[in-house]
Amino acid sequence: MRQTFNEILIIAVVVFMVTVMILLVSGAPPFAAFYHLFRGSLGSWIKFAQVLTAWIPLTLCSAGLLFSFRVGLWNIGIEGQVVAGAIAATGIMKMGGSSGMPGFLMVLSFVAALLGGSLWAIMAGLLKTKGGVNEIFGGLGLNFVAHGLTLWLIFGPWRRPGVASMSGTEPFPESLWLPSFFSWRVSPLGIALALAALLAAGWVLGRTRLGLSLKGIGSNPRAAFLHGLRPARYFIYAMGLAGGCAGLAGAFQVVGVYHRLIPIISSNYGYLALLVVMLANYRVWGASGVGFFFACLNVGSIQLPMMLQLDSSLSGIMQGTMVLAALLVHGWKNITWRKAEDLKGVLPVA
Repeated sequence: MRQTFNEILIIAVVVFMVTVMILLVSGAPPFAAFYHLFRGSLGSWIKFAQVLTAWIPLTLCSAGLLFSFRVGLWNIGIEGQVVAGAIAATGIMKMGGSSGMPGFLMVLSFVAALLGGSLWAIMAGLLKTKGGVNEIFGGLGLNFVAHGLTLWLIFGPWRRPGVASMSGTEPFPESLWLPSFFSWRVSPLGIALALAALLAAGWVLGRTRLGLSLKGIGSNPRAAFLHGLRPARYFIYAMGLAGGCAGLAGAFQVVGVYHRLIPIISSNYGYLALLVVMLANYRVWGASGVGFFFACLNVGSIQLPMMLQLDSSLSGIMQGTMVLAALLVHGWKNITWRKAEDLKGVLPVA
């Protein structure tokens, strides 16, 4: 526990020093920047609601990535899986917009999004297991396909009546919007969905045979095969679960945030979730906490251009620095541990 605290402290110091140096070089007061980051994210209930609205899809994507990382796969295609879920949810909404059953339609849209994201991820898994295509390249390629499909739908079959606009499709009726708190503009159902995804991921990975199998294959695929496990099959399982969570994030973006399909519906939450999971050291509840902090940075950085004439990309610099610092700390720790083990083998035993 002490070592974990020391690692967190080192990472925090490195990020603080790098951020301060960048702010000083740019001529901005560091502590004023940190103050506006805090005030812009947690300074009011409305800002806090915006943080939660960003935390929900980020957490859903992070929960999904825990499965693919556990089995040893780099699911870079999660961004496209979010988009695939958003497209599936929009399709259900547009087909049943006048059905008069908004509750059932919203549930159906989330189910469709789960399946859509899962199938999109399984395609990347099949490219790897059947075609020998690395999941990184397969996922990136499918990301481009998903974004292209979104643009085609917005400017083609689903274009707004009389106009084709980058603003997206025709907004859904308010009866098809995900219910939110009175003045917070954040959905309690979205929060419950994100927490449920975290609980499900923790239970599957920590208390089921599937989770144990994923861990075994991720640690040593050859040894797992000798024990009767088929890595290719579990690759598909992990990708399907990851894509399903990402699809739910896409559905939330469509039904709970934008209330229509827009070209940048994923808001890069998939890529950001990769950083969240790595910084959380692939732990379920660690991903939740890091995701909340990243959401605060994303929302709070909007204040920087208005108050200090700083670019809002400062939050991205801080996020990237955190991940690099974490990787350096973990790498240094592994090297130190290996040296200690080597010394044990050469030192005489008393």
